[in-house]
Amino acid sequence: MPEYLITFNDEWVPEHTPEQIRAKSVASHAVMAEMLAEGVLIFSNGALDRSTAVCSVESVDGKPVFTDGPYVETKEHLGGFAVVDVPDDEAARYWAGRLAVVLDWPQEVHRFRGPGRAGGAAPR
Repeated sequence: MPEYLITFNDEWVPEHTPEQIRAKSVASHAVMAEMLAEGVLIFSNGALDRSTAVCSVESVDGKPVFTDGPYVETKEHLGGFAVVDVPDDEAARYWAGRLAVVLDWPQEVHRFRGPGRAGGAAPR
């Protein structure tokens, strides 16, 4: 089955109180539990921002050069994501819609090109 990335950027999320974040965490974990029960969730993670970055790396003369910064300049940071293995775009949209509703902020859906995991089928 095709694999999809469902994600949001931190910049899309309005300010929340700690209580609101806790409530949204409970609600989104319930959706993740449904994804697990349906066997579609491959991996998810959240709370990613500039503070979670370990390093940046670039190729210099064919060798990787790691630095603690500066990081690529961008206003948007990946806020969280889920990778799902579902039969089609419609199913990926369903799960993204569930997350958008419980979190009340936008989600974006990307279909991975080509085979995913070792032995995985290429998307149609």
